[in-house]
Amino acid sequence: MIKKSGKTSGEVLGEKLFFNLKNCWDTAKAPELDKIEAFAGAYKQFLDAGKTEREFTRQVLDRLLKKGFTDIETLLGSAGGKNAAGRAAKGRGLVPGAKVYQHIRDKSLVFACIGSRPLSEGINIIGAHVDSPRIDLKTNPLYEDSELAMLDTHYYGGIKYYQWTTIPLAMHGTVIGKDGKRREICIGEDEADPVFTITDLLPHLAREQMQKKASEFFDGEGLDILAGSRPYPDEKAKNRVKLYLLSLLHEKYGILEEDFAGAEIEFVPAHKARDLGFDRSMIGAYGHDDRCCAYAGFSAALDFAASGEKSGPPEKTTVCLLTDKEEIGSMGNTGAQSRLFENFIAYLCALTGESSPEINLRRCFCKSSMLSADVNAAYDPNYDSVYDKKTASYFGKGLVLTKYTGRGGKFGGSEANAEFCQKVQALLNKNNVQWQYGDLGKVDQGGGGTIAQHIANLGVEVLDCGIPVLSMHSPFEVISKIDLYTAYKGCAAFLREA
Repeated sequence: MIKKSGKTSGEVLGEKLFFNLKNCWDTAKAPELDKIEAFAGAYKQFLDAGKTEREFTRQVLDRLLKKGFTDIETLLGSAGGKNAAGRAAKGRGLVPGAKVYQHIRDKSLVFACIGSRPLSEGINIIGAHVDSPRIDLKTNPLYEDSELAMLDTHYYGGIKYYQWTTIPLAMHGTVIGKDGKRREICIGEDEADPVFTITDLLPHLAREQMQKKASEFFDGEGLDILAGSRPYPDEKAKNRVKLYLLSLLHEKYGILEEDFAGAEIEFVPAHKARDLGFDRSMIGAYGHDDRCCAYAGFSAALDFAASGEKSGPPEKTTVCLLTDKEEIGSMGNTGAQSRLFENFIAYLCALTGESSPEINLRRCFCKSSMLSADVNAAYDPNYDSVYDKKTASYFGKGLVLTKYTGRGGKFGGSEANAEFCQKVQALLNKNNVQWQYGDLGKVDQGGGGTIAQHIANLGVEVLDCGIPVLSMHSPFEVISKIDLYTAYKGCAAFLREA
């Protein structure tokens, strides 16, 4: 049967029942195209300046301070004591519209804009992690072998060893010297800086190596970094190449060899974020996982807080959580498994004058909602055998909603409730934010996790969402500019509507 629209009844019914996704570029029109490019450009600059968790959160902190956010520690009272929170609540408590943050050990960051409704009625949260796979130095890293200075390493997070060889690496880190002073190191990012590398075997001598499985080309113990070859100009000195390198570090930074024992030194790819493709529709860079989602999330939270200055405070308190250590299980006092988020919300309950703060803290968690903003694996036609095309995420199709994570039987992951999934889908539809399904590969092919499970353990409703990525966990990951911008719009809609 042909309808007046010129379509058959089957075509009309199909439009109603099927979940059909368009390419987001087809629906984006000027001036939105200009906004997409501007957002991508700002993100690339931010990413280049924030290649470690410390650098990333410091940049976010700079923006918070410019927007008038206050360190919550100053409200809790510098003197401490068991009544400090109570005194603060009476004299300097938080009122609707107040903006506060906490920077945890220079690596994790959480900030909030206080709403007009009590926290016990729930809050809206955007969460992401800001650490990425990399190469760390061991505690006694520097040695000399065959008159080459080498740095002994231990990789961080899930990497393919061979991807990190023969590429230029930059050295970033924090060293607390014997004198107690803090030194910040960044070598290899400026064009005039030297870089570092992990060497590989030439093909002419690699016949035996090439017979091995890719996972056996290298082992983790073999990822040592080439750092120098020039001897110290004293022929009677021992380990002259190592000595010369130490002399340079001591001259510039005042570092002694023993200072490496407690230092945090990370080696990351030295290249910059770049537009990718003839059409410049993509971004290639180190650290998209998960800094692209973190950037989209905190940008939406900051813009939402700024909008409240004109229209008044939000009804619900909004919180942005940026954590460390997700790539190694979210452990430690800067990871999502720590008490950092719980502590921050407890402070908010005390400083907003909530009666029975402990009880209302628990009620707050049970009535709160969170988008766990983390990347997903984009479908890659080069490796189609590991994907289920029906549930894979695709470039240009928008924000990826991941109902569950984990491995083999959903073990070790988090799964969102049907009610919350529908709520998020509805608000995205309402705000014309395109979303898509996303599972991490075929069943039993692999899997992964996010910070979602750790916040869900507090009683919060959590759904994973994020940006599809190609070459995830490699030194040069790829995302679509329009997916990045769609993630920003999705986070903004959630904070505004949830």
